[in-house]
Amino acid sequence: MKTNINKSWNKILEKELKKDYFISLLKTTEINYNNKTCFPEKSKIFSALNHCSFENLKVVILGQDPYHGINQANGLSFSVNSNEKAPPSLKNIFIEIKNDLNTTIRTNNDLTDWASQGVLLLNSVLSVEKGKPGSHSKIGWEIFTDNLIKLISEHKTNIVFMLWGGYAKKKEKLINENIHLILKTGHPSPLSANRGYWFGNKHFSKCKSFLTENNIKPIAW
Repeated sequence: MKTNINKSWNKILEKELKKDYFISLLKTTEINYNNKTCFPEKSKIFSALNHCSFENLKVVILGQDPYHGINQANGLSFSVNSNEKAPPSLKNIFIEIKNDLNTTIRTNNDLTDWASQGVLLLNSVLSVEKGKPGSHSKIGWEIFTDNLIKLISEHKTNIVFMLWGGYAKKKEKLINENIHLILKTGHPSPLSANRGYWFGNKHFSKCKSFLTENNIKPIAW
């Protein structure tokens, strides 16, 4: 299976893509896609990297694994195809942005424009079998994405990492907090948000302030 990853990532990922575990991961993924219905489309597995160049990287938002319903996943964490309804977590993200930045509610559920501005919308696991959340965990994706986070931490400065929920918060140990901003809160899913663990986190205004202070153009959320 071809990785078709944006060339801007070549330098920091060159060694990673040649490791035995990654070669095995691609073979397993190829088998999964050939024998089962999997998401996102094979060509969109690495969309997070393809739409956000290494040079332009400003923000990392971590998800767990892709949506497992038909025509939802597009390779970007929390994002869905533009013709799809916003899943509950995405709705709550948009509500928080509206309240935090005093803007109108976003209606475009495809977050590709965020990625093109420098937001890496990275799932820890980059593929999933239809109707089976977590089905492609433990095949090597977590090794790859954990190492990717480490490499970003080592090779960049002043990146904003948004860690939402217990799973994402565990990735904090991979990040150098002395040269990056780590923002942590509950997951935007209704289960967490409705219990008071999401709304009011003000991550988007905190991100804007941090980027502005470091002479980096903020994200138009």
